[in-house]
Amino acid sequence: MERLQKVIAHAGVTSRRKAEDYIVAGRVAVNGKVVTELGTKVSEKATIEVDGIPIEREAPVFFLLYKPKKVISAVDDDKNRPVVTDYINETEARIYPIGRLDYDTTGLLLLTNDGDFANAMMHPRSNIKKTYVAKVKGKPSKDTLQRLSRGIELEDGKTGPAKVSFKSGNKKNDTSIIELVIAEGRNHQIKRMLETVDHPVLKLKREQYAFLTLDGLQPGDFRALKPVEVARLREMAVT
Repeated sequence: MERLQKVIAHAGVTSRRKAEDYIVAGRVAVNGKVVTELGTKVSEKATIEVDGIPIEREAPVFFLLYKPKKVISAVDDDKNRPVVTDYINETEARIYPIGRLDYDTTGLLLLTNDGDFANAMMHPRSNIKKTYVAKVKGKPSKDTLQRLSRGIELEDGKTGPAKVSFKSGNKKNDTSIIELVIAEGRNHQIKRMLETVDHPVLKLKREQYAFLTLDGLQPGDFRALKPVEVARLREMAVT
């Protein structure tokens, strides 16, 4: 027996938190009867419907994608642009990205059909670190790098501490390469941080997610996560 909201999340319908909202709102039925009580447990043979549509219980799957540039971090796009799920042809499960990378940002992105896992990865308290490498305009001073590391005041609040390091500079083009390691995941966070200190991003790549890297992959390549990697990520999300 499993909790109803967990089964819905694992089926890839939505996150566990959203599934709870669906239950309370009377949008979920079990064996033909509407269920509104959180914590309800269901058997493997139970028929579950969300908004009158039976869910299909999928085995959880987890993928790592090297997202190329000019690809949307979504399962579909109303402008018919490429989306990240176009690149993963190894499963029929209803996968979706965990978080997002901007249209013009490249790098490591996780996808799954496990809403519970996705929610754990994105929870503010998960403290899972992501490593970004940015090509920026100009050369940040030591004071600017320290300011970035202490946190930048943005319109949605001050960012948390970051690990920031200068990698290289190009005097001719007046550009620099810097690395930032953050544990947050706000929209356009890296770009907004660097824009605030007057070093706008020209190119951005996420190179690492926790202990996961892009080693051996080219843009557009993907691989399934190993069970031990999934287990380790789960442990990191609750510590």
